[in-house]
Amino acid sequence: MSRIGNNPVAIPEGITVDINENIVTVKGKLGELSQEFSDVTVKVEDGNVIVERSSDRKEEKSKHGLYRSLINNMIEGVTKGFTKELELVGVGYRASNQGQKLDLALGFSHNIVLNIADEVKVETISEKGKNPIIKLSSHDKQLVGQVAAKIRDFRRPEPYKGKGIKFVGEILRRKAGKSA
Repeated sequence: MSRIGNNPVAIPEGITVDINENIVTVKGKLGELSQEFSDVTVKVEDGNVIVERSSDRKEEKSKHGLYRSLINNMIEGVTKGFTKELELVGVGYRASNQGQKLDLALGFSHNIVLNIADEVKVETISEKGKNPIIKLSSHDKQLVGQVAAKIRDFRRPEPYKGKGIKFVGEILRRKAGKSA
């Protein structure tokens, strides 16, 4: 039984939720998101979005909780938004941005220039004596996570010295080096 799927999603002030056939559209102050759904029914009742399933088949049970979580993330995204912060750990690792172009110096023979989607706002913070930080923010949780994962894949943190691109607050499993 899906316990997450049974919880109603509260709709805050200033947010509109529209349901057309099998597409849910959420509009708010930060933007507009839409999600297609199947095998469940979605309805709006007295300020709440309710997701229901018709039977107890395994597919419907799994989609019940999934679509409830996706709709909740959409509503949270258009009200507050989502942010991810990445930290560059390593000597000479630098990040800078010009608009939506992110320029990364990660110890390769050339800089990596990445064009970020327009929906994602990118900001780089470089303070003397601290590691550079890349701050990504958007109303779309999936897009922010996807862009952050793509940036992280350029130089994943290695377990011996901890160098690489890691999420702020991420705890790395460190290994001991060679013993003499």
